[in-house]
Amino acid sequence: MFDGIAPRYDLANHLLSGGVDFYWRWRATGTVERWGARRILDLATGSGDLALAIQRRMPQAEVTGADFSTEMLARARAKGLTRTTAADALALPFEDGSFDCVTVAFGLRNMSDWAAAIREMARVVREGGHLLVLDFSVPVPLLRPAYRVYLHRCLPALASLVTGRRDAYEYLAASIEEFPSGGTMTRLIDANGFASARATPFTGGIATMYTAEKSKAFV
Repeated sequence: MFDGIAPRYDLANHLLSGGVDFYWRWRATGTVERWGARRILDLATGSGDLALAIQRRMPQAEVTGADFSTEMLARARAKGLTRTTAADALALPFEDGSFDCVTVAFGLRNMSDWAAAIREMARVVREGGHLLVLDFSVPVPLLRPAYRVYLHRCLPALASLVTGRRDAYEYLAASIEEFPSGGTMTRLIDANGFASARATPFTGGIATMYTAEKSKAFV
């Protein structure tokens, strides 16, 4: 599915979010910069938007983008992401403690086992390293009725005009509703190799950024 929408994936993201996705990534890159990370893995990198934003903001850092979609990785390389790896998030081809931090934007939701994926992220992060997860969430109650109309009716129709793949965006809507958020997500992160997970909602809770530090107890 992701290979099929790769050619127009960026255009669809920017149009369907009204461009607010740029702000979400700006906030995420600022967080990574404050951590002072130098070896960064952007998991489920897709077309590389977050990895490239980090690369531009932190030119001295070594940013690696990993994804299981080869077509998405080709788009990321064409946009200037020099380090890419085709990889399954549940079995990463990196040694323990290889990175200062792992980021994953709008990708954890698509993984078949969220807990196992988080544990694998913890494995490849060094002691004292960090995790940043940015993903969609269900917004505050005041926004939910209008948001759900847009998510389930408008978005798939608009996306089909841009990408020709309505099914991909029907899947998107369903996956957002099923994905844990807020305290449920912070507890999941803390139970699988990280500690002190924190949720920061953006744009009324339409997206949420989760940050955590690798747990000293994780083996």
